[in-house]
Amino acid sequence: MAPRSHIAVYKALYKSFGGFAADVVAAIDQAAQDGVDIISLSITPNRRPPGIATFFNPIDMALLSAAKAGIFVVQAAGNTGPSPKSMSSFSPWIFTVGAASHDRIYTNSIILGNSLTISGVGLAPGTDKMYTLISALHALNNNTTTTDDMYVGECQDSSNFNQDLVQGNLLICSYSIRFVLGLSTIKQAFETAKNLSAAGIVFYMDPFVIGFQLNPTPMKMPGIIIPSPDDSKILLQYYNSSLERDEVTKKIIKFGAVACILGGLKANFSNSAPKIMYYSARGPDPEDSFLDDADIMKPNLVAPGNSIWAAWSSLGTDSVEFQGESFAMMSGTSMAAPHIAGLAALIKQKFPSFSPSAIASALSTSATLYDKNGGPIMAQRAYAKPDENQSPATPFDMGSGFVNATASLDPGLVFDASYNDYMSFLCGINGSSPVVLNYTGQNCWAYNSTISGADLNLPSITIARLNQSRTVQRTLTNIAGNETYSVGWSAPFGVSMKVSPTHFSIASGEKQVLNVFFNATTSGTAASFGRIGLFGNQGHIVNIPLSVVARLSYNATTNS
Repeated sequence: MAPRSHIAVYKALYKSFGGFAADVVAAIDQAAQDGVDIISLSITPNRRPPGIATFFNPIDMALLSAAKAGIFVVQAAGNTGPSPKSMSSFSPWIFTVGAASHDRIYTNSIILGNSLTISGVGLAPGTDKMYTLISALHALNNNTTTTDDMYVGECQDSSNFNQDLVQGNLLICSYSIRFVLGLSTIKQAFETAKNLSAAGIVFYMDPFVIGFQLNPTPMKMPGIIIPSPDDSKILLQYYNSSLERDEVTKKIIKFGAVACILGGLKANFSNSAPKIMYYSARGPDPEDSFLDDADIMKPNLVAPGNSIWAAWSSLGTDSVEFQGESFAMMSGTSMAAPHIAGLAALIKQKFPSFSPSAIASALSTSATLYDKNGGPIMAQRAYAKPDENQSPATPFDMGSGFVNATASLDPGLVFDASYNDYMSFLCGINGSSPVVLNYTGQNCWAYNSTISGADLNLPSITIARLNQSRTVQRTLTNIAGNETYSVGWSAPFGVSMKVSPTHFSIASGEKQVLNVFFNATTSGTAASFGRIGLFGNQGHIVNIPLSVVARLSYNATTNS
């Protein structure tokens, strides 16, 4: 995103183990001392922080100090979606990024002799013609039995197989949980295939590996992994029904199944995107371990996080399938957050005086709400068959929307919030004074007027409990030229609202206060969403998402 930026990397975590919050805090402090402008954290806590509020954890509080020092802080939302309140990044001074797809996909497929096509994955070359299929279990040499090695079907050792049977054919191997755990590897199976002079490999999915997301794996010879257990069954049914056996001995006398692999080295750009990935953690933002909702919208934004190509150390052992490779393709909110860190660097370069919250505002208010076909951005809602379980994304799926890099460099108006505002917010949490003192060394009595999360000057409005009615203020600063804005809005379901003023003219560098009045017209506990749009006559559009979780209307209170 920012090819000329300087990068400092601090090691605080380790493979498989993870790490301790204390080391992460030390890394954040060191980065601040080294004078970084932006901190990108592709890490989240492995459990919800205990205590009176999720915000009071060592990492978030270290990041509050970083924000105080003028550092923009980006964090991955977590890969714990798609259920509501699965968010692993909590605080309003942290810019939380969810993962969306882009429109480049690598598909691979296999065409069977009965004309059925089965899709799969694998960055592999294709075959030039139809080849005979042979199951690893039917290609064992005379000394090997499945009782000796129950995992022989995973094709990890070429000495188990009869080369005369495998040579020039497509070998069928099973992909089990052992591949997920790294006990068996794709590379080793291809080594077996090469030693036996096979034409390629077809992996079918063991029915016990459910919902596991496969990275597109680089393969040096024709190959495919069929990720769906159902499709794997279809392959095996075709294979078994094409075997010819001796009527007396029941021995196989002919392998009748044939197939060709189309290959997966070419990208396909036809799918609709962006789309919120099922694993991307969702709001509402949990305020405490009792799962009360905070008046803070999370995530803040989504960015490309699925199937991301990036440089990779060929010595890296974190991912077996990419060992020895110079590039890798990975998926997760960990890939989405650094996109935003890079764009933040470009904003900081253009507007050196911007505070962290002004950078956050520029990214948020300029985000797009539509996919590349002009329809609403969709969110995957299920772990299994995610593309068949999707519906339009809400602010708890995508925050303000999908990042628009160009528009974020010219946001028109920005919402600014300071360290003191965050302190007033923290001091407003019931019983927080001793915790605030412990973490910041500051007394809450110094902040005589406390505010709720909904009153922070954020580029979004979230009200966890709307008890009858409420007015919220937002202050905008014009960083562009003189402009006249008109204000439009759509109210969340069960809420009536007014925004004033509905028109305003604002000179360069001036501020404007918006008053937003909410009134619950019906009671309910299901979250509902709306939006405020500010439309400038110089072309600036400022998008402000609204979320109301629980509503209690006046009628409900009188009737009770």
